[in-house]
Amino acid sequence: MQICSVCSEHTPKYRCPACKIRYCSLGCYKRHKDTCLPVEQPAPIEPKVKDSFNTETWTVEDLLQEEEDIVDKVPLQRLQLLGQSKELRDLLCNPHLRQLLRSIDSADSKDDAMKAAMQEPLFVEFSDQCSKIVDN
Repeated sequence: MQICSVCSEHTPKYRCPACKIRYCSLGCYKRHKDTCLPVEQPAPIEPKVKDSFNTETWTVEDLLQEEEDIVDKVPLQRLQLLGQSKELRDLLCNPHLRQLLRSIDSADSKDDAMKAAMQEPLFVEFSDQCSKIVDN
C-alpha cells in the first residue's frame, strides 16, 4: 500500500501532474507545489503520415488499455458510477466548473491546466467527489 509522498501518513488519492509524486490532499499539494521538480517529458515522436486518414473510432476499453501506469487504472464499472452520481451532476450545474473542465480539455499543456485548476476550490471539490466515487 502506498503512502502520501508529502505527509507520509495517508493513502494518496492524487498524482502531481508535473512530477508524478503521489499526495493525499489539497493541503499536501499546496505544501508540495513550492518544491515541485517537474519531470522532463521526452520530445514527442512525430508519427509518420499515412496516405489515408484513419477514421476508426476509439472505444472506452481502447482508451483504458492505453493507460501507462497500472496503479492508477480504474475498472470501467467504477468509472460508470461517475455518470450515476447525483452529487457530480449537482456540481456540474455550476457554469464555472464546466468552463474549467473545458479549458483543461482544450489546453495545449494539460499538466499546466490541471495545476491551475487545482488552485480552484470548486475543482478540488469536484475531483475529491470523483475520487470518492471510484475509490469506494
